[in-house]
Amino acid sequence: MNHSEIDLGEGDAGFVLGEGPIGILLIHGLTGTPTELRRVAQGLAKVGNCTVYVPTLAGHCGDNSDLQATGWLDWYEGVRKTFVGVQQRHDQVFVGGLSMGAVMSMYLASEFPGQVTGLLMYSTTLKYDGWNINKLAFLTPLLMKIPFGVHICVFEEKPPYGIKNERLRAIVERQMKQGESSQAGLLTMEGVTVRELHRMNAVVKKRMPSIKTPALVLHSIEDDITSRWNADYVERHLGGQVTKVLLDNCYHMITVDLQYRRVIELSADFIQQHAQAIEAPEDYRQQALA
Repeated sequence: MNHSEIDLGEGDAGFVLGEGPIGILLIHGLTGTPTELRRVAQGLAKVGNCTVYVPTLAGHCGDNSDLQATGWLDWYEGVRKTFVGVQQRHDQVFVGGLSMGAVMSMYLASEFPGQVTGLLMYSTTLKYDGWNINKLAFLTPLLMKIPFGVHICVFEEKPPYGIKNERLRAIVERQMKQGESSQAGLLTMEGVTVRELHRMNAVVKKRMPSIKTPALVLHSIEDDITSRWNADYVERHLGGQVTKVLLDNCYHMITVDLQYRRVIELSADFIQQHAQAIEAPEDYRQQALA
C-alpha cells in the first residue's frame, strides 16, 4: 500500500505498519517519540486486519527549543492531518496513544464526533501524580501563574523513567543522556511545555462527558508517573462505554515495558469487538493506490 500521502509529521521518525483495512492512529507522549509505540504497532499489524500509523508530533524528536516553539494546538494539528489522511483510506479508524497521546486521542474524538470507531488509551496523563513524582508537584500550576514562573520551572526525567524492565531502562537512559531524542525522547521538560499540557487537559476534561466513543483504558497499578486516579477519572467522566484494565509488573511506559504483549492482546480484542465486520475487496490494494 502506498502511504506516501499520509502526513506523519516532520523528520523520518514516524512510521506505518501493516496493510489491513482497519486504520489505527497512535499518538506518542509529551517529549516522547514514535519509537515508544513501535512494539504495540508491530503487534497490532500482525493481527492481520490493521494498518497502524504513528506520526511525530510537532516540535518533537529535536531539542527543547524545538518543543518550546510549539503548543498543544500545534501538536494536535499534526495529528488531525494524519487522521484526515487515514480516514481517506479506511472506513473505520481507531485512535489512541500513550500518556499525553491518550488525552489527545480524546480531543480528536471530540473534534470528529461519530468518526472515531474506538479509543486506545495507554497510561492516560491528566495529572502527574505517580509514586516517583515530587509530592509538591501539585503546586506547579500555581507557580506557573506567577509572572515568569513558567520560565523557571524545569522538569527532569529521573529513574526509573517509566520502565520497570531494567535492561530496557538502561538503554533508554543512555540514549536520553546522549541526546538521542528521536529514539528516547528528551531528558528534561520546560515549564512552557508543561503549561501547554495543563491547557489541553483542561479543555479535554470539559469535553469528556460529550465524547461517546467506546474506549479501552489501560493503566499500571505501579505507574511511577501517573497514578490509577487518571484511569478512574476517565472511567467516571467519559461519555461512552469504557473498558478499564489495570496492569501489574510494569510502570508508566506500558507499551514497551514488561507487559507490552498484554497491551497488544487487550487492544486487539477491543478492536475486534468494536470494529464492524469487513470483507476486504480483492482490489483493496488498487483502491489504496488510487
